[in-house]
Amino acid sequence: MRTRALASEFIGTLLLVFFAVGSAVLGAEFIGTLGIALAFGFTLLALAYTLGPVSGCHVNPAVTLGMLCARRIDVRTAVEYWIAQFLGGIAGAALLFLMSEQVPGFKADGAFGSNGFGDRSAVHINTGGAFLAEVVLTFLLVFVVLGVTHRVAVTGFDGLPIGLALAAIHIVGIPLTGTSVNPARSLGPALFAGGAALSQLWLFIVAPLVGGAIAAVVHQVTHPTGEDRNIADEAAAV
Repeated sequence: MRTRALASEFIGTLLLVFFAVGSAVLGAEFIGTLGIALAFGFTLLALAYTLGPVSGCHVNPAVTLGMLCARRIDVRTAVEYWIAQFLGGIAGAALLFLMSEQVPGFKADGAFGSNGFGDRSAVHINTGGAFLAEVVLTFLLVFVVLGVTHRVAVTGFDGLPIGLALAAIHIVGIPLTGTSVNPARSLGPALFAGGAALSQLWLFIVAPLVGGAIAAVVHQVTHPTGEDRNIADEAAAV
C-alpha cells in the first residue's frame, strides 16, 4: 500500500507539471492567464478524484507539510512523499522539455514556466512582496485542503473546492510570481530554465512551506483537535 501511495505522488506531481505548467510553456499566448489558471485547477481536480483515495493526492510538499503539522501523517510518510513529489516534478519538467524541443522555433529563454520576482515578474514585484504573496497564496491552498478533508485522503466532493482554490490562486498569483505554491512544481521547470530561475528558486521552496505550516496552525484554531482526528497511524500503514 505504501508503494502505491508513493507511486501516486510521483505520477500525480509529474502530470501536474506536464499538463498545467505545459499550458503556460506552450499555450500562454492562446489561452492567457485565465486559461493557465483553469489548467492548474482542472488538472488538480482530476488528480484528486483519481489519486485521492490512494495517497491523498498531496502532489505538493507544502500540502504534505501541512498534513504533518496537523498530525495526520508521521515524519517518515512526509519525507517519503517529499522525495516522490520532487522526483515527479523533475520528471514532469523533463518530459515537458523533451516535448517542447519538438516544437519548431521553441526556446525556453530562461523561463520555461518557472517562477520569479523582480524583472522576472510581470509586475516586477520585489523579493519581500513575492515572499509574502507565496506565503498567503499557499496558505489558502493548504487551509482549504485541511478544511475540506479532515483526513489524509481526498474523498467525495473534497476535490472540487481544492481545484477551484488552486485556479483562483493562479488568477491572482500569475502576474505576481507566476504562482508556485508548490516547491516541487517550481523545482522541475527551474532546473531546465537555468540562470535566474535557479538563483531565485529558494523563495519558491521556502515561502510555500512557510505558508503551509501557518495554514496548519490556523486550522488547529478554526478546527480544534477534537474535531479533527489524528490518524497518523493510518497514514503510516499506507
